[in-house]
Amino acid sequence: MTSIGDNIRKYRRKKNLTQKQLGELLELFNTYLSDIENNRTNPSIKTLKKLAKAMEISYILLLEDTE
Repeated sequence: MTSIGDNIRKYRRKKNLTQKQLGELLELFNTYLSDIENNRTNPSIKTLKKLAKAMEISYILLLEDTE
């Protein structure tokens, strides 16, 4: 099973973005993104949609294979 954080990391890397770069695009702290990617916190649907938009994907992809 994949986590939302795993999916965010995968798509962020496909876009060749660092956590810092993605955080700057979204005006979020890169430490917050790190917490999401390492499953220490769960993002809101609003944040998921912002992340997906920044990476030019559907937010549904970030939920794939998760429970």
